[in-house]
Amino acid sequence: MTHVLKIEDLHVSVGDKPILRGVNLTINHGETHALMGPNGSGKSTLGLAIMGHPGYTITGGSITLDGEDVLEMGPDVRARKGIFMAFQRPMAIPGVKMADFLRHATTNVRRPDRKEGEELIPMREFRKELKEKMAHLKMDVEFARRYVNDGFSGGEMKRAEILQLAMLQPKFAILDETDSGLDADAVRLASESIADIGHQKMGLLIITHHDKLLEHNPPEFTHVMLGGRLVETGGKELAEELHEKGYDRIRKAYPDAEAANQEMLAEEAAV
Repeated sequence: MTHVLKIEDLHVSVGDKPILRGVNLTINHGETHALMGPNGSGKSTLGLAIMGHPGYTITGGSITLDGEDVLEMGPDVRARKGIFMAFQRPMAIPGVKMADFLRHATTNVRRPDRKEGEELIPMREFRKELKEKMAHLKMDVEFARRYVNDGFSGGEMKRAEILQLAMLQPKFAILDETDSGLDADAVRLASESIADIGHQKMGLLIITHHDKLLEHNPPEFTHVMLGGRLVETGGKELAEELHEKGYDRIRKAYPDAEAANQEMLAEEAAV
C-alpha cells in the first residue's frame, strides 16, 4: 500500500491571529519534500498543526492519512499511526532515560492498539536493535543511558531526534529545522544520518532555511511558504536557487503574500 498524507485548504490560527491561509500539500510515501521560506512565514506552524499541537487552532480545511481524518486524532494517536516530528527545540525530560523512552515509543508505534501497562518489546530484542541503530549513526552507547535532552547540547538534541526517527521508522516524518543552531560539520552529519536511515522508506517533509540538510536528501519537491501560503513549488533546483539568492524574487513575485508575511512578523514582534 502506498501511504498518503494529504493537506487540503488548511487554515490555522494562534488565538485570533491567522497564520496558515489555505495550504494544499500532498506527500506520498517515499517522497522527500523541502519546505522553505523566510522567518515568520508559517513553516513550523504547518508541522505543529499536522502533529496536533494544542496551541494551534484549525479554522478550516483538512488533513488526512490514507483517507483517515487526522484532525479527529490526538497527538499520541497521530504518532501511533505513523506521523513523526523532529522538533526545532526539543523538550528535556529529566529522570527519563533515552533507552526507556525509546522502548515505550517504539512499542507503541509497532503495536498501536497497546494499552499502557501491557508488555513492551522484549528487552533483549530492543537492546540489540538500539545498539545496531546507534552504531549505524556513530553514537556512543552511553547516550542511551542519559535523560532525554537533559543537559544535551544543540547537536546532541538533534541527534537524539534522528535516533528516534531511526527506531520508529514512521510513515511520514516532519523535520523542523534540524539544521538550526548546528555548525557545518554537524549539519552534514545530520544529513548523512537521515539518508542512512533510509528516507525512501518514509515520506519526508524537511523544513529548512538552507540546502545543506538536503545535500544527501535531495527533494523531489521544494515548496516556498510566504505569508502562510505555499506560493511556489519546484524541484531541488528551487532549493539551490533560494540558498544562493535568497527570497527577493519570491517577495517581488507574490506581493500580497509578502504583505501578509510582514504583518505576521510585526504581530509577532509586538507580543
